[in-house]
Amino acid sequence: MSFASVYPLYIQKVEKKGRTKDELDTVIYWLTGYNKKTLQEQIDKKTDFETFFAKAPKLNPNVSKITGVICGYRVEDIEDPVIQKVRYLDKLVDELAKGKVMEKILRS
Repeated sequence: MSFASVYPLYIQKVEKKGRTKDELDTVIYWLTGYNKKTLQEQIDKKTDFETFFAKAPKLNPNVSKITGVICGYRVEDIEDPVIQKVRYLDKLVDELAKGKVMEKILRS
């Protein structure tokens, strides 16, 4: 599955709850180390999730602070590293959509 195909769904989800695309992008930048230009390149290339995370400039060192349940699974217990990173992103998007303050989402 390509990141580009899911990204618009993330945007819809957060905007429906009163958040913005810029806030979503901030969360993605925090998690992956991408910036506006490099994120757009990945979207334009229709990069799959495995490649999206493999080419991420730097996974945030605080990623281990992302805990909880997403889709019925504890994110910290997922063994497949690619699936775990996808679920980390899903968890952050959920927190954004639920109105959590950005400082808490970014584990500041």
